[in-house]
Amino acid sequence: MRTETVTLTNMCMICDGEKILVQDKVDKEWGGVTFPGGHVERGESFTDAVIREIFEETGLTISSPRLCGIKDWIRDDGTRYVVLLYKTDKFSGELHSSEEGEVYWVNKNDFLGLKLASTMAEYFQLFLDDDLSEFWYYKENGEWKSALK
Repeated sequence: MRTETVTLTNMCMICDGEKILVQDKVDKEWGGVTFPGGHVERGESFTDAVIREIFEETGLTISSPRLCGIKDWIRDDGTRYVVLLYKTDKFSGELHSSEEGEVYWVNKNDFLGLKLASTMAEYFQLFLDDDLSEFWYYKENGEWKSALK
C-alpha cells in the first residue's frame, strides 16, 4: 500500500544570538521543555502553519523558517506522526505565553540541562547539525528505539 494516514505537526527553534526560545509545555502526554509549534491544518502550507502556530503560542511573528529536519514514528493505531522541524532567527513582536505553556529565552548551551519533554534531547541535534535530517522513532521487539539519520 502506498498511502497511509498521517498527522502533520511542526516545531520551531527561534534563535536570538546565543539564546533560543523554549516552551515549558503543559501536556499530560508530552510535557516539559520543548520548542513551540503545533498541527498543520487541512489545506494549509507547512510554512504558513509554523508561522501561525508560533504566533499563537508566543506572540512572535517569524519569517524565513528553514526546514532543518523531521521527527516521525508510527503510532499504535497505525497513523504516521510527522513533526516538521524548523529554525529561524527572524522574528518580531512582543513575547507572551499561551495556554500551551510558558515561553522564555535560554542560552543554547543550557538547553540540555533543562527538564525536557521526552526525546527532546535526542533530536535537539537535528536543529544544530546540517548533516542530520531525521529522528526516526520506532518499535523493535515491543520497545521504542530511535535513530538519527
